[in-house]
Amino acid sequence: MSDSRIRIYLDEAADPVTDERPPTQIALDTKSLADGEHGLRIEARDATGRVGVRRLQFQVRNGPGITVTGLGDGAVVHGTVRLMVNAFGAEEPFEPHRAESPSPIPVWVWVLSLLVVAWTAWYVATLWNVPANYAKTPTYSTSMNPLK
Repeated sequence: MSDSRIRIYLDEAADPVTDERPPTQIALDTKSLADGEHGLRIEARDATGRVGVRRLQFQVRNGPGITVTGLGDGAVVHGTVRLMVNAFGAEEPFEPHRAESPSPIPVWVWVLSLLVVAWTAWYVATLWNVPANYAKTPTYSTSMNPLK
């Protein structure tokens, strides 16, 4: 009989990052890894010698964040494509003009704005002619409504 072990490998390396008895904890310092896709392969062996394997994929982004406006991942384009590219790192001093990437106003904001304007116009139009029994009240008096 063998003892239980957990081995954790980084990016298909031959040597494990850790080889411990379960349960175990590790601190994975990603500062030494290149930005991009990485993976862990975790092998667990039980007391009978059976081995289980689990793989985990993850992204490392220690470098500056990159934003691209004007082109999406997998987009189909033609003609001239104008792009806005920005990069800003957490270690850099804060500069508002660099920290935020400008982008166009989304269509849903324009639609919502038009709906608010249309509703306001409808509301004003329906209240333009005050019913006779409310015409003499302070809310609709002549001093408050210059059109009468």
